[in-house]
Amino acid sequence: MSQNYTGPNSPLITTDSYREFPPNGSVESASDDSHQLDGLENNTRIQPFLDNEIAPTLSVADATAQMLEQLGVGYAFGVAGGAMASLWCALSNSNIEVLNFRHEAGAAFAAVEAYFASDRPTVVFTTAGPGITNSLTGLFAARGEGAKVILLSACTSAPQRGRWAIQETSTDTLPSGGIFTSGALFNYAITVESGAQLPQIFRKLALALAQPGGFIAHISIPTAVQTSLVDDISLPQLDISYPAIAPHKEAIAKSLDLLSSGPFAIWVGFGARNAADEIRQLAEKTGAAVMCSPRGKGIFPEDHPQFVGVTGLGGHSSVLTYMEQKPPLHTLVLGTRLSEPTSFWSSALVPKGGFIHVDIDPQVPGVAYPHVETFSVQSDIKAYVEELLEQLPDAPAIYKPLSLPHPERKVFGSDADIDYPVRPEVLMAAIQKIIVEGSDAVVMAECGNSFTWSTHLLHFVQANRYRVSTGVGAMGHAVTGVLGAAKARNGKAVAIVGDGAMLMNNEISTAVKYKIPAIWIVLNDARYNMCHQGMKMLGLQGADASIPPTNFAMIARGMGAEAIGVVRESDIEAALEQAIASTAPFVIDVVIDPDLPAPSGARNKSLAAQGVKSSLGKSLAKPVSFPSV
Repeated sequence: MSQNYTGPNSPLITTDSYREFPPNGSVESASDDSHQLDGLENNTRIQPFLDNEIAPTLSVADATAQMLEQLGVGYAFGVAGGAMASLWCALSNSNIEVLNFRHEAGAAFAAVEAYFASDRPTVVFTTAGPGITNSLTGLFAARGEGAKVILLSACTSAPQRGRWAIQETSTDTLPSGGIFTSGALFNYAITVESGAQLPQIFRKLALALAQPGGFIAHISIPTAVQTSLVDDISLPQLDISYPAIAPHKEAIAKSLDLLSSGPFAIWVGFGARNAADEIRQLAEKTGAAVMCSPRGKGIFPEDHPQFVGVTGLGGHSSVLTYMEQKPPLHTLVLGTRLSEPTSFWSSALVPKGGFIHVDIDPQVPGVAYPHVETFSVQSDIKAYVEELLEQLPDAPAIYKPLSLPHPERKVFGSDADIDYPVRPEVLMAAIQKIIVEGSDAVVMAECGNSFTWSTHLLHFVQANRYRVSTGVGAMGHAVTGVLGAAKARNGKAVAIVGDGAMLMNNEISTAVKYKIPAIWIVLNDARYNMCHQGMKMLGLQGADASIPPTNFAMIARGMGAEAIGVVRESDIEAALEQAIASTAPFVIDVVIDPDLPAPSGARNKSLAAQGVKSSLGKSLAKPVSFPSV
């Protein structure tokens, strides 16, 4: 999938299959669960930054803003401050759309989701000191999700360092390692001490953004340097191609040999989302069962007869039923790290013949299950499946199972005897009908019980309509990220969130200011309920996970949004319809039954029912944490 860029300036990065540049540039980007983006189609080329040299009167701040424009950045999210006044001004007067948030973490989460909604790199801007540190959780999530985000921050000028400047940002006050240097958080980080560094910075950013893979950068510019003039400088003209990572012929031949040796399953992750059509063709051509990670929902239609369920947190016991009753010989893993939230590292999900694991990062296969035989293939997911399909007609017939288990779909309706409080299952059924099936809105689920209820009960038949974070899993990600998604797609985005996350970090007033059509559906149970239910499950007493009851509808209206409170099941659908029809930010405050257990432990129940034991032959141990895994 390519995203055409439009606007007064053509972008720097273009993707095309020809030798010439297209009229409007495009970026091919497809993230996977391994922090990587599935490869670019054919060639990626980088256009010259400017035809002429930058005028000597241009400030570093203005030059930086122009550079970001040419890199394809369309949105900048952040919180301003005195130390970055010149940068803020430069961004605000550029062709980049600047959105001023209430908190830097929310700005970073919004930048992550705007990237995934647009396939264009985004910027987070912060002032010095706490501005930077406040953004780090969101940037940590960006790295884990495989986004392309640039942090643009201010720091203390050299003459003032070590003298207790206001919000001093230097090695005297903050650890430089990890914040101002490349490492686990930032793929690239630099402090700009002179405008003469811009050509080198530009080159590094351009090359990194053009390549497949997530990329998180930190460009920190001291306050005094922001206003310094760029004297007689031009940025490099680059013309570099990056071929897509294609599978070796030997890898395809070996894959076909393994897949033809017996029944196999396909395990689909978020990184395969740009290969949805090809994966469906492969499944239908071979009869393979298909399961997906929580982030991979909808890549393979969940109403397809070959779909056996979602794995991991909030997943379906039908997956384990399939593994028990119709076990595959091999599993073809596409675009997922098989991390704990996706697999729980369960031995019950290990096929007898092992995994064929495809990823553009060669370090990913075999990490989650180091003891299991794994045939590793380094390749772009789409390129791999296309090549597999090309070769399949000449391959031996592949086993086709007659029938497969499917996720149980209970029908919930309003019950006059139970009308209050709202059962989460009934709420999800209404969301399925009105939001998922009745609109094209992107649906996001917050961490906690919101995640498990949504992942377990909602079902999607299209890719790129459901977003959850299974890496960092930070509270507030969906609550604030929904703004980035709605803004970048210029349409509805819906966040299903808990009351704890909504109290922690919401951006309702930001949505009102910029007229962003975000919808929040708040599961209001006056608890951090995953914690409450988890502690109860573990038999641990004394910890308090309660929250004072909050009227979120009243708060939202006080911020200028539209809102409605729902306390009865019979009122849910009308409230959802009202929210979808509205063009304003909208909050639906739903009082839910706090005592109904979220479906985080469905897999454990299935294991227990089937008498599944560990690989050592011992019964599964009692859970020691929550959610029940």
